[in-house]
Amino acid sequence: MTTNFLIRPIEPADDAAVASIIRTVMPEFGADGPGFAIHDTEVDHMAGAYARPGCAYFVVERDGAVIGGAGVAPLEGGEPDVCELRKMYFLPQARGIGAGTAMMQRCLDAARTLGYRRCYLETLTGMDAAQALYRRSGFAPICAAMGGTGHHGCDRYYLRQL
Repeated sequence: MTTNFLIRPIEPADDAAVASIIRTVMPEFGADGPGFAIHDTEVDHMAGAYARPGCAYFVVERDGAVIGGAGVAPLEGGEPDVCELRKMYFLPQARGIGAGTAMMQRCLDAARTLGYRRCYLETLTGMDAAQALYRRSGFAPICAAMGGTGHHGCDRYYLRQL
């Protein structure tokens, strides 16, 4: 496993690359229909969307190219101490190099710094590598969705104490 990548806060210049990653990776897992994050209005303007209070978004950069990203934000319709791990997607060249584990740690550290006590996430059947990462990172499956994300296409839910 190599670690020649950089995780840094998103910048406005990264918006197009991040939107492209989201629109490339989600269909790979069948997550391109109604009820999935690919249709969220923030996809085209991630830097601005995550510049608001209680939010943080990071990108994985390798050889000068953005190859993945993830962030945290308040859980829509959730309790104030709960954040959501959001839009964690990686191009194939970012997989298997330790970027997922490093990004997860960066996001959980940011969530703690922002004052959250719990972190929630939604995913779907078939995203097996992602779910393995979530479990290794201390997330436990829960039976039902929390909050009101609008992502009714997701069918797996996880929660972690911070």
